[in-house]
Amino acid sequence: MKKINLLLVMSAFAFFACNQQPQGENAEVSEAKDVQEAAVEAVSYSVDIATSNTNWIGSKPVGKHSGTIAISEGSLSVAAGEITGGKVTIDMNNIASIDMADDAEMSGKLIGHLKSVDFFDVENNPTAEFVITSVEAYDATDSVDVKEEFESEFKPASANDFVVENPTHKVTGNLTLRGTTLSIAFPAKITVTESTASAEAKFNIDRTLWGVMYGDEASAADKAKDKFVYNTVNVGLSLNANKEGSKTEM
Repeated sequence: MKKINLLLVMSAFAFFACNQQPQGENAEVSEAKDVQEAAVEAVSYSVDIATSNTNWIGSKPVGKHSGTIAISEGSLSVAAGEITGGKVTIDMNNIASIDMADDAEMSGKLIGHLKSVDFFDVENNPTAEFVITSVEAYDATDSVDVKEEFESEFKPASANDFVVENPTHKVTGNLTLRGTTLSIAFPAKITVTESTASAEAKFNIDRTLWGVMYGDEASAADKAKDKFVYNTVNVGLSLNANKEGSKTEM
């Protein structure tokens, strides 16, 4: 049985010895892959930034925070009714809180901290980027290695629980975050019509692989157990796109 080693999209990044590959239990992660040129027959679909976004859930033993990050631009390449490539730019200055939306003061403190050098260092890295390198049919025999998390009431949802329902494809692409680019692969539900395309995905990443090290749980043994932030981040991706030149609305 094949395995999809699922990781997490927003916790910390590490350095690896020469020729050593990053490992993880959530989205499948490896060194960045080459981006293929779009097929001659491919048609471009423009991502509708008003209805597309990324969402995240960060966890610590005493609670969770959730929110969104806006997509500033993007496009998908479609050939023979299938998504074959694409690129999405994420506006790291446009982070919003969901769980504290009604508390402007606390929400502002959280967003300010996430934008700081402790997390995404937005001043020096105002955007993140995901570039699709391959899309293949989802294999129902694929299994998931689930990371064993420190037990607490608020531990992150596992890779078995945080996954899109009825996935149709496995998407692989290069995620650039805080200046680090790694390849990630995850299940997605994709629908393509003559004038529209949509993609939904839910997966986990290990934030430390991209250098987001604040409260790294690796050092939890040296601090009170309620003081660290789980390295695993639950990440959702929702894309809606319209064929260029089409007036069809999602």
